[in-house]
Amino acid sequence: MPIVFHEKSREFHLYNRDISYIIKILPNNQLGNLYFGKAINDRSSFSHLFQKKARPLSAYVFEDDPSFSLQYTMQEYPSYGSTDFRYPAFEIKQENGSRISCFEYRGHEIFAGKRTLKGLPATYVEEAHEADTLEITLYDDLMQTELILSYTIFNDYAAIARSARFINKGEKTIVLERAMSASIDFIDSNFEMMQLSGAWARERHIKTRKLQQGIQGIYSTRGASSAEHNPFIALKRPNTDENCGEVYGFSLIYSGNHLEQVEVDTHNMTRVIIGIHPDTFQWPLDKGEDFQTPEAILVYSDCGLNKMSQTFHKLFGRRLVRGQWRDKSRPVLVNSWEATNMDFTEEKILSMAETAKELGIELFVLDDGWFGNRDNDNAGLGDWDIINIKKLPNGIKGLADKIEALGMKFGLWIEPEAINKDSNLYRKHPDWIISTPGRRTSATRNEFVLDFSRKEVVDYIYSVLEELLSSAKISYIKWDMNRYITECYSLGMDARDQGKVFHRYILGVYDLYSRLIERFPHILFESCSSGGARFDPGMLYYAPQTWTSDNTDAIERLMIQYGTSLVYPISSIGAHVSEVPNQQVGRITPLETRANIAYFGAFGYELDITLLSEEEKEKIKEQVAFFKAHRDLLLKGVFYRILSPFDGNEASWIVVSEDKTEAIAGYYRILCSANEGWKRLKLVGLDEGKKYMINNSRRNYYGDELMNVGIVLEDKDLCQNGADFSSAVFYIKSI
Repeated sequence: MPIVFHEKSREFHLYNRDISYIIKILPNNQLGNLYFGKAINDRSSFSHLFQKKARPLSAYVFEDDPSFSLQYTMQEYPSYGSTDFRYPAFEIKQENGSRISCFEYRGHEIFAGKRTLKGLPATYVEEAHEADTLEITLYDDLMQTELILSYTIFNDYAAIARSARFINKGEKTIVLERAMSASIDFIDSNFEMMQLSGAWARERHIKTRKLQQGIQGIYSTRGASSAEHNPFIALKRPNTDENCGEVYGFSLIYSGNHLEQVEVDTHNMTRVIIGIHPDTFQWPLDKGEDFQTPEAILVYSDCGLNKMSQTFHKLFGRRLVRGQWRDKSRPVLVNSWEATNMDFTEEKILSMAETAKELGIELFVLDDGWFGNRDNDNAGLGDWDIINIKKLPNGIKGLADKIEALGMKFGLWIEPEAINKDSNLYRKHPDWIISTPGRRTSATRNEFVLDFSRKEVVDYIYSVLEELLSSAKISYIKWDMNRYITECYSLGMDARDQGKVFHRYILGVYDLYSRLIERFPHILFESCSSGGARFDPGMLYYAPQTWTSDNTDAIERLMIQYGTSLVYPISSIGAHVSEVPNQQVGRITPLETRANIAYFGAFGYELDITLLSEEEKEKIKEQVAFFKAHRDLLLKGVFYRILSPFDGNEASWIVVSEDKTEAIAGYYRILCSANEGWKRLKLVGLDEGKKYMINNSRRNYYGDELMNVGIVLEDKDLCQNGADFSSAVFYIKSI
């Protein structure tokens, strides 16, 4: 079993072939961390790693031992105010107003497998032997409160899953004011922090900064994980690149408000905390009540960023995504939004579907505008029980039947969490929106947020959607959410529980997803939030793919998809070929380049295919055929980044089959330069001793040549002979 408890030294060693994680019960019965990193041999005691020293101005735990101060001790789940002045992992307000706590070790349990988290998404195992879990029980005698820290180590992944659970066993109410999912301290601060940040239409751009003394971090208080800051950070050594060096990755499996914070103290120790943002959170616990934090995933790599990403990809793709669509090939789709917006008729939709069928496309998705009085974004949102028969005289069922008769599948767009005031639902239930009594209600896209912290609201939306999805042959749902939460207040809760609203809202979203998935397991759900404003691990537990960004420009997508791949498997990255000039940035890019980028994701189209020339239609037929022939490799292979669009004028990546017998590499030149020098593309991930051929040419190459010397790149190998926004895809197969 890869978790050992050394009773004499009071130490836990969690390890597999890649990593070690060592916890020590400290002299005051609290928990310290001795090491997290590359796997090391077990021994009966690692106590020599626990260091103490008397320092000026330090407060010390025991009056007779000035050398032991929590301020200078690496801890597991620290509190504030008892000799440690750094930001804590938790904070509990007690009846007398005190926030000082002392949780001491009471016991532990080690078992094979992994428990689920009630109401929350989390990684899982299919067989108990895949992972082992340590649950450490701590107790505060004065508060009569129990704290259970959970650690799961996976046999096949360099990853630790962590969470915490608080249980009030006393008579008095306590109030959780901070409850992070994980905290860990490092002995030094020689790191650079990486984050995925941006805004609408430029989500998850890679940002890097050197750690400095003090606080650095990212967060969301928007009610969603947000387009601005993804719930992920990494700490890498300054010399770490894609393929070499140490890096630690931290990802939160959660879709609401979050905080990822790094603190460097005056002695260059580094503390990382990750979890629900405390500034929008307050959770009273009466006797017998408990609170479970979301799960955080800690990943270690000693072989650069690619290995860290591949750990996240495999763990999230195989043991977070679940259901029928986890391992199934995803259909090639066309979505109606950029082609028609809300201005369509059944005749127009069927014309597009017929053309799509001719091109080999497998799924037609009808976007916004099919319900209620919905001709623009001012009205109709919430009226899912009313089909707009002006546009669809035969209803959703009639349209779905006709598309199925063509030999295609049918999908539908919904936005179940939002509502227009000009809707039957709002007129019937004006109190169902999130709003603060006596205050102005602000809008985004003319819509307001339904209060999913209230069970009756979620129950109603479920009943309407269940009836809709039961009434027609619907194989796919695009679940959108186009605004953040403002004026956060629930009319369904009393004053003391208003600090629960943000979290209970997300629990309501998860509950609706769970019920619909259980009722309709055949439906492929794609999450969306104005594009990528809720692209997070929590959503992947319910929807195996996410609409990556509303920005469909191919060149912008290079950066968005490159950054997204730092954490998320490309099978989760919705990537479409759209029209030119592009609707978001006005850029004109070759059809070949648009596809060459979109191949590396859940592939589809986002344009009016009935307006294409015959030449363009032939190219799309070829693109669809290429993706179908290789989609298992593209969506299930091992993904490597090669050249970053954040660093220059080129980008490249590659997907390699697990047995290294085939691969597909993409190369992208953003702008053409006059009289350039020679170019070679060095591949990664191949077998050095295998012979490969490229694009079915007669010439063959050993893997070591392709990786160490590279592919010779000439303008003739790129679309449009190397002009602006040119690209190439190379299919590499062993012989």
